[in-house]
Amino acid sequence: MKHGDNINWLDGKRKDIMDYYFRLRRLKIRHHGSVTRWMASHEQKVHELIMIGKPWSMQTHENIDEIRTLVDHYLYKGSDGGVGLFSIRENFLDPFLLMNTMTFYNVLSLQSNNHSSISNIVYTPKNSSYLSILNFSIQNLRFESVTTPKPLVIITPVHESQIQPVIYCAKENGMQIRVRSGGHDYEGLSYTSQVPFVIIDLVNLREINVDVEKKTAWIQAGARLGELYYRIAEKSRTLGFPGGVCPTVGAGGHISGGGYGTLIRKYGLAADHVIDARIIDVNGRILDRSSMGEDLFWAIRGGGAASFGVILAWKLELVDVPEKVTVFTIAKTLEQNATNIVHRWQYVAHKLDEDLAVRVFISRVNSSQDGKRTIQASFQSLFLGGVDRLLPLMQQSFPELGLQREDCTEMSWIESALYIYGLPVGSLEVLLNRTQANVRHFKAKVDYVQKPISKNGLEGIWKRFFKEEAEEAEMLFVPYGGRMDEVSESSIPFPHRAGNLYQIHYMVNWDEEDASERYINWIRRLYSYMASYVSKFPRAAYINYRDLDIGVNNKGNTSYTQASIWGRKYFKNNFKRLVQVKTMVDPTNFFRNEQSIPPIYSRWTKNGK
Repeated sequence: MKHGDNINWLDGKRKDIMDYYFRLRRLKIRHHGSVTRWMASHEQKVHELIMIGKPWSMQTHENIDEIRTLVDHYLYKGSDGGVGLFSIRENFLDPFLLMNTMTFYNVLSLQSNNHSSISNIVYTPKNSSYLSILNFSIQNLRFESVTTPKPLVIITPVHESQIQPVIYCAKENGMQIRVRSGGHDYEGLSYTSQVPFVIIDLVNLREINVDVEKKTAWIQAGARLGELYYRIAEKSRTLGFPGGVCPTVGAGGHISGGGYGTLIRKYGLAADHVIDARIIDVNGRILDRSSMGEDLFWAIRGGGAASFGVILAWKLELVDVPEKVTVFTIAKTLEQNATNIVHRWQYVAHKLDEDLAVRVFISRVNSSQDGKRTIQASFQSLFLGGVDRLLPLMQQSFPELGLQREDCTEMSWIESALYIYGLPVGSLEVLLNRTQANVRHFKAKVDYVQKPISKNGLEGIWKRFFKEEAEEAEMLFVPYGGRMDEVSESSIPFPHRAGNLYQIHYMVNWDEEDASERYINWIRRLYSYMASYVSKFPRAAYINYRDLDIGVNNKGNTSYTQASIWGRKYFKNNFKRLVQVKTMVDPTNFFRNEQSIPPIYSRWTKNGK
């Protein structure tokens, strides 16, 4: 064979050579002596040849012959003449599944304009800080165990441009991407996966710019809600934002799923107040509202942006809040008529003045009687006004609670953000903390109530809270009405509007890792009991309280029918439009997870999927 023929042969066999290369890397992991020794002296040369594009040469041909001989010997014949490690060649039809973190890193470096800048933001298991970076934003210890799948690479970009090559490399190498802004995904989908994956951790993209005159703010996706509230208050005590209660929740995921807090009855959802956004699509393009179009802009405001791209930033419309608000918390036990008061609350909470939101926490506590336990209902409220206006409203609409002036405290709206979350009303700097003080194992679920639950139904809940597993369980009733009744259910993908009296959030916490099954079974039994008292056809759910129990995508190509099982619970009739948008912007389903919006492929339709 002539030299030129050799070069042509090598050019035509590049993929075959890469197949062999990845098999050799697999062999190295398996520690087969002679192969490991051979790799020690030849791997870098072969790696540069294949991945970095060194020119082909006769020497290359000789190297590849050696690779062929070694691989065939150890894969198919075995070192002792027996059966090789992998006797079925088809195991390697997709050689990229065998890629390790170093290969991904090298490809990423090639795609980046500045190699040194990439090296400072990439963490592999070989880095001493890998685990600390991974665990920093894990908010559920169920997903911090040694058995939890870990990412091959974590990227912590400090600039938007550093995300684009990650998308390119992941696409080229058949790896999934998980995007993490705050790590509060209830099922850990922003930092776990059952297939090889990479985390894009937006922890460093946290810039917030508040324009008081225009009543707007740009917030990068990695900023926390507490940081947003703090930065708004720095410039104005009469502006706020209707986001969530927990200050460590990331803005990227929270707003993309809808997002709500104590201003829900006055102003609706966080996503209702998004007026522009920046997102990187599957092709690596950075798009704003104008360039992405209204369909995609609609989808990412409540439909979960992770199905469509990497959300970079939101432009928010801020809302007016008074200089002085009023808060109170009143606790009632069963012995203090809690059942009747909660029952009455169901009839009035959604009809109260829109400036007033009274939510209810249900938990088990020690009774005043020695050695006994009881159920406690804590009524916590934020009123957008002073106590002098609040007291007559409560006396007229909800006298059963018995609110007194001494129960009330007046403060600024930003101070109420501390109070509602249970933080001391003092230094506002605590809102800048990016980690929670007490991260635990938990499982949560959600329901929507459209007709008041009977007293017998409530007593059935109390009965289940006396079980051992409910020692640190909680239910939260969040009233609807007000603005939530006025916004169309198709305005954004979040559909749960008029017709809902309140939302129920269930949560159970525990500390023992090996006890997870017991506590999860308890909350599943409670959820099953509640079926007759909550929304039906479908039984509604909320994507920001993600629950894989309600359905997951099938493995491989995502089936529309399979995804509809959970999709209609989250989005009702909006699910169909979300699928249409997904098909337009990500037809190959690159951005996917266990509960991502699927595209529709004609070949799937032909197969009846």
